[in-house]
Amino acid sequence: MAETIRRNARPVRRQGRSQPAGRKSRKGAKQSGLLDALMRVLPFTEQQLHKVFLALIFAAIAALALLLASLAGLTALAGERAAAAVADAGFEVRKVEVRGVDRMNEIDVYERVLGVKDRAMPQVDLSELRASLMELPYVRDARVSRQLPDTIVVDIVERTPHAALRRNGNLALIDETGHVLEPISAAHAKERLVISGAEAETQVQALASLLDAAPQLQEQVTEAEWVGRRRWNLTFVTGQVLSLPQGEERSRAALMSFAELDGTNRLIGGRVAAFDMRNPDRIYMRVPGRAQEAAELAAQKKDS
Repeated sequence: MAETIRRNARPVRRQGRSQPAGRKSRKGAKQSGLLDALMRVLPFTEQQLHKVFLALIFAAIAALALLLASLAGLTALAGERAAAAVADAGFEVRKVEVRGVDRMNEIDVYERVLGVKDRAMPQVDLSELRASLMELPYVRDARVSRQLPDTIVVDIVERTPHAALRRNGNLALIDETGHVLEPISAAHAKERLVISGAEAETQVQALASLLDAAPQLQEQVTEAEWVGRRRWNLTFVTGQVLSLPQGEERSRAALMSFAELDGTNRLIGGRVAAFDMRNPDRIYMRVPGRAQEAAELAAQKKDS
């Protein structure tokens, strides 16, 4: 029996492929229709719906932040419990050892450190403790360390008293940088160089350099006055005053010249009460009673 073949018939395989596409298209159209219908039924516009979604996102972020904060609190609690366990094991501050204290009051150091006593070793903030010690006037440097199991060790580097600063009628010890250490009485300042004048504490190192230029005079200088924020007046143990010129080099040269003159003529301890070397070409000397003597001599000559 003969078979009839249609020339324009579509292949079965091609038809099979086209059917799912048609079904998908119909399915997508159906879903889109459902969404459109749902939007028509809900009492929201599309913009309002977007705002709702954004609000939900922000709420989720806030909830996550609260969760992280809660976890942080649990971490801190765990740290406290761990520190307590360490303290129970014997690693707790029971002793404080202070080293390097000579001139200052050791009690001032203990007052700063004893605040950490009975605290677990891991809970002691060494940096904060050192910063507190550095506030003490006599402390140039401080090192704080743990000595397990139960000791905090404090090593102090003290400032060294250098001179006495006179300010507003009061005296205070200062170190070589001009840093104020503590108030002192006039009796305790007798054996120290007394420095005075506006902003004199800022010139302590410059004064030390100046006096080093004439070491033979250093022991005889008892006071140094910073005059007009620009030059020095030096007072010797005899009460005599030397006025130096302005400027580092000029004042050093004048002081060295005076030291030479004193070595040959013994100016210190003589009749001259004041020496003025502000003029580089000459030295002016004031002798007490000389004016009166000159006046009396002039009167005698006139009478004769």
